[in-house]
Amino acid sequence: MAAAGKKLVECFYDVVSPYSWLGFECLSRYRHIWNIELHFRPVFLGGIMGGTGNKPPAMLPKKGEYMMTDIMRMAKYYQVPARIPKDFFDTIIKKGSLSAMRFLTAVDLTQPQFLEPLSRELWMRIWSRDEDITQPESILAAAGKAGLPLDQAQKLLEMSTSAEVKNRLREVTDEAMKYGVFGLPSFVAHVGDQTQLFFGSDRIELLGDFLGEKWLGPVPASPNL
Repeated sequence: MAAAGKKLVECFYDVVSPYSWLGFECLSRYRHIWNIELHFRPVFLGGIMGGTGNKPPAMLPKKGEYMMTDIMRMAKYYQVPARIPKDFFDTIIKKGSLSAMRFLTAVDLTQPQFLEPLSRELWMRIWSRDEDITQPESILAAAGKAGLPLDQAQKLLEMSTSAEVKNRLREVTDEAMKYGVFGLPSFVAHVGDQTQLFFGSDRIELLGDFLGEKWLGPVPASPNL
């Protein structure tokens, strides 16, 4: 729960989800404008899909076709450099993000100050430069760009296959589903004794309304300018 006088927002995400990237960046911009305590919560989208009976939108042909256009439209609107991978099915559906999310979980457990920049670097690899995020060398490259020293990154890579990390990722994924999460990104807001779930990067305006804050668009000007 949030500290006294603070509004807590938990951002549940998986780097395989481009919409999660949009929501992640948007909330990062609003963190200080809305004076919220923002917690990034890496989860496994495949576990949420399996646990709730949901299906990837791209598996429905017409919805998948629409999503390709929608992602690019939303990326432009949110000013996030997202691009569609050339082999969407192989990259997103077949390879997925389990190893990356386990690595992020290890980072969150031991070096949480690197969680935000590393998540961003993984999104940049898969959703902007069409690069791999499943192989160890790819994960280490992203970690390096996020500022994580190589020796620490290698230790975390080893840790990411441990029972501790696997269980932690499963626990946070289960926790998200207990809140009612069925897809990503999902935001769980806590204000006083009230808790509400918001699904989708296009619901941050409603999240702001619940927080008693004003929506200033996806790229708000700094209050200090």
